[in-house]
Amino acid sequence: MKHIFCTTFVLLLLASCVPAEEDYVLVLKGHTGGHVCSAVFSPDGKKIVSAGAFDKTVRIWNAESGQELKKLEGHTDLVKFAAFSPDGKKIVSTSWDHTARIWDAESGKELKKLEGHIDKVHSALFSPDGKKIVTGSEDKTASIWDAESGKELKIFREHRDKVYFATFSLDGTKMMTASWDGWARIWDVKSGDMIRCVMTTCQLRFASFSPDGKKIVTGSSDKIVRIWDAETERIWDFTGFQSFLGHDEEVTTAVFSPDGKQILTASFDNTAIIWDVETEQILLMLTGHKNVVKSAFFSPDGKKVVTASTDLTIRIWDLERFPPPLVRPAMMDF
Repeated sequence: MKHIFCTTFVLLLLASCVPAEEDYVLVLKGHTGGHVCSAVFSPDGKKIVSAGAFDKTVRIWNAESGQELKKLEGHTDLVKFAAFSPDGKKIVSTSWDHTARIWDAESGKELKKLEGHIDKVHSALFSPDGKKIVTGSEDKTASIWDAESGKELKIFREHRDKVYFATFSLDGTKMMTASWDGWARIWDVKSGDMIRCVMTTCQLRFASFSPDGKKIVTGSSDKIVRIWDAETERIWDFTGFQSFLGHDEEVTTAVFSPDGKQILTASFDNTAIIWDVETEQILLMLTGHKNVVKSAFFSPDGKKVVTASTDLTIRIWDLERFPPPLVRPAMMDF
């Protein structure tokens, strides 16, 4: 009985020191229609851009106050993804209306419509120098576009199912595509040649490079997060490098932290998880969303995380103020 009393007392004492959720989570509301598909920080970390799915809008938010700053309208179907240019002056968005669009981030004016895909466009990102854009589409292709003129420069056709995400390496020399055919392919941007391919037996929803370009991380429908060697001499890889087990449902996002020491994942299980790359251990589990977490991204300084969910909210998590895990104390004998 003495042990139970002491343990309960310590747990209550620890719990009383845990900050309230509003002290470390800022909840953004405004989208309507059932989903927020993505939310991403601006390069300076001061703003958030979100894709509102069925309300067909892109919205810009103040990342400190949570205030909605602008609503960008023009897409004619579900808006899937949106992200800032490296200088923060432009935004690119994608839609089921088969287009990607470039917007002026200050005025909200539509600058260019990228037309060429023949099905839903799932993702779009600027290259690190801001001169190109890569898109991934339901039509099983990825395309690279000139960000100034809107001209389609290259089409990548090797996938056998929808390309769910496409991204550049940090130096801009490589591009990677993740597809529901289970393959993540790395391409040489200049030549258009495939230089590396990793394969799973499930649908890939996401793939991204580590900051140094030496690793890639994938998220898939089998609930497993995998890190792969991006520089091996093997062109084809079926075995993986590291596996991270912890999500209960399929993984929607998987990205490295700015310093490359952690990865952040989001899932259909309503959570986002921060993992230690070296130990493969869970560092933080971000809970609070009431439905699928569609995306999760670090802020540029790695001190915050933004998540987007089908519960129609965006959450900004302040990792420096996040409460530590409540560790069960050892039995004490007074």
